[in-house]
Amino acid sequence: MVHNIDTNLLTQRHTITTQIILQSISRRARPLRLYLLLSAAWLSAFDGRAADTAASDADAAAKIFDVRQFGALGDGTNRDTAAIQKALDECGKSGGVVHFGPGTYLCTPITLHSKTTLQLDAGATLLGTDEPEDYKNPERKSTTLSSASFLALINGKDLTDVTIAGPGTIDGAGARWWVPAEAARRKTPGFTTPRPRLILLTRCNNLRVQDITLQNSPSFHLVPTECENVVITNVTITAPSHSPNTDAIDPSMCKNVLITHCHIDVGDDNVAIKSGRYLPGREFACEDITVTDCTFLHGHGMSIGSETIGGVRNVIVRNCTFEGTENGIRIKSQRGKGGVVENIRFSDITMKNVDPAITFTCYYMNNSAGDAGRPAAAKEDAAVPVDNRIPLYRDIHISNLTATCQRAAGVINGLPDDGLITNVVFENVRITAATTGLNIRNARGIQFKDVQITPGEGPPLVLDNVQAEGLENIKGMP
Repeated sequence: MVHNIDTNLLTQRHTITTQIILQSISRRARPLRLYLLLSAAWLSAFDGRAADTAASDADAAAKIFDVRQFGALGDGTNRDTAAIQKALDECGKSGGVVHFGPGTYLCTPITLHSKTTLQLDAGATLLGTDEPEDYKNPERKSTTLSSASFLALINGKDLTDVTIAGPGTIDGAGARWWVPAEAARRKTPGFTTPRPRLILLTRCNNLRVQDITLQNSPSFHLVPTECENVVITNVTITAPSHSPNTDAIDPSMCKNVLITHCHIDVGDDNVAIKSGRYLPGREFACEDITVTDCTFLHGHGMSIGSETIGGVRNVIVRNCTFEGTENGIRIKSQRGKGGVVENIRFSDITMKNVDPAITFTCYYMNNSAGDAGRPAAAKEDAAVPVDNRIPLYRDIHISNLTATCQRAAGVINGLPDDGLITNVVFENVRITAATTGLNIRNARGIQFKDVQITPGEGPPLVLDNVQAEGLENIKGMP
C-alpha cells in the first residue's frame, strides 16, 4: 500500500494553530511556553486517524509507475538508472507513485520530482554503485573537492509533496569510501575526504520519509536542507560504528520537522540539527523541530551544530533512548560557526553506557570520545565581544533524564563574558559516571532541581565562572 497524507491540510492546520499561539503569547513571555505549545500543535496535526484516511484516499487516486515496466531488471548486476529515472520523469508530469517490487536495483544518482512517492516494497533494495566517478556533480566547476562536488544517490530541489516510503531498503554501498576517509581523519583530526550523501533534498515543502531502511551511506544518510513541513517516521538507519561521518538524519536550516519512532545505529551523529547560514525572511534558519520516541545505538548522539550561524530555536527531544553512544545530548559550535541556540527542551531521556551524557560546548572540535586528537578542556580564553558568529546558548531545560556514563558525566563549556551559556535548568536528573562528574565553565542562571550526579571520583560538579542555584541540594557539594 502507498503511504501518503494530505500534507496541504496538515500544513494549514499547523499554520492556523501556530498563528493563534503567537497572537496569545507576548514576545517576552514566549520562550519556554512557545516551543512547548508549538510542538504540541505540530504533533496534533498528525492524528493517526486523519493520516490513515488521507493515506487511503491517496492510495485510491495515485497513478503507479512501476520501474520494471520502464525496463528495470532488479538483478543487482545491471544498472537500472535510466529506467528508474524515466519512471520518475513520467511520474513528475502528473504525480503518482514510482514503485519498486522485490529485487536489487543497482543505480547511480537519480532526481525526484514534485508530487512523487518513491515506494520500495519488502524485498526491494535501491543499491548505489560504489564507483566515485558515478557521483561527480556536473554543475560543480570548482576544482577544490568538497561534498558539493558529488551528487547524492537520491536528489531533489524546489519540490512539493514528496514521499519516500518502505518497507524496502536504500543502500549507499559506502564501504569503499570509508577507508580513505578514516585514514584522512586520523592523519588530520577533524578532516575527512568529501563523499556523496545518500539522500539530499533541498528547498522542499511537505516531505515525508517513512517505513524505510537507509544504510551504508558514503557519508550523511538523510539531509533535508532548507525544507519545511518534514515528517520522518518509523525509519531505520544503520551503518557500522566505525564508518566516519555517517550521520543518520541532518535537518539543515529546516522549519517544522518531526522525527519520530526511528531506530538509528551509525558511525556519527544520530541526529544533527544544522544551521550553517542565514536564510532571507527567517529570524532563525532552524526552528520548530521535534525528535520523539527514537532509539539511538552506536553514534554520536542527539546534536545541535556544529554549524549554528543561522540560529536554532524551539527544539524538543523527548522520550528517546540512548545506548552505547559517544555523547548523549549535545550542542556544539565554536567561534566562526556560531549563532543563537535557544528554547531547547530535553525530557524523558534514558541513557545507558554513554560517553558522556551531556555536552554543551562553545569550543567544539572533535569532542566525541573516540575522535582522534580529541582536545582537553578549553584552556584559558580571553573574553571577546559577541559578533554574528559567536555561539550563544540560552534557555535550555533538561528534565527526567537518567544516564550511566562510561567515563565523565559531561561538560557545559561557554565562552567568557558575552559568550556565557545562560539559563539552563536541570530537573529530576540522575547521572552515574565511572570517572568524573559534570564540569561547568562560563555559565549563568544554572538551576538544579532534584538532581543527583554520582561520579566514580571527585565532586559531582566542577564549577568555574558559574552562577548557579540549588547547589545545596546536590549530595557531595560543599
